[in-house]
Amino acid sequence: MQSIEVLFQNDDFIVINKPADMNFHSENEPGVVVKTEQILGIKLYSVHRLDKATSGLLILATSPQSAALFTTLFETHRIEKYYLAISLRKPKKKQGWIKGDIIPARRGSYKFAPSSRNPAVTQFVSTALRPNERLFLLKPHTGKTHQIRVALKSIGAPIAGDTRYANAVDAAKEERAYLHAYALRFRFKEYTYQFTCKPTEGSRYGSAECSQWLNISAQPWDFFT
Repeated sequence: MQSIEVLFQNDDFIVINKPADMNFHSENEPGVVVKTEQILGIKLYSVHRLDKATSGLLILATSPQSAALFTTLFETHRIEKYYLAISLRKPKKKQGWIKGDIIPARRGSYKFAPSSRNPAVTQFVSTALRPNERLFLLKPHTGKTHQIRVALKSIGAPIAGDTRYANAVDAAKEERAYLHAYALRFRFKEYTYQFTCKPTEGSRYGSAECSQWLNISAQPWDFFT
């Protein structure tokens, strides 16, 4: 397991690269927030979260005041988020939008409902990497639980290594679930911030084909203009 990498720090917030398979909160051992507090020796406040299996960019506020501002930004969808995922299945479509209501399913999972009253909205593009391997760049426009994981499953391309939504036998063969919080862009206190963080865990992310694509996608927001 990788250590937590602090990528940015100022008086209001920090940005870290969360390792894959690290709990956000845990009753049995320190989660990512507590571990980061121990590294920096300061009190931190969570303003959004990543699933245990997901790696990548995570914002932590350094004061209650900053936390309140960030919470409002996230709730009003004024923070742009971009994710990378790899699937071993051919999707029903290679780019576009995935929309629909997400509802609880069995055993802690979620699924799309045949309705669109308060839909999860995800925009994406994708590209072929190696045989039977496809890379997705996704921009969620809402913040629903398991949104990206359910969205990709719904188009026939569950995330490689996702033991909840992919085939369990195939998922168990992978080093990790291939979902990574790749980029953030937002305006905070009259300043515009943008961060990108390439994935460093998992041999599929480290392939020559994936690395080549990442080298030309340093500004992922350009794919969605």
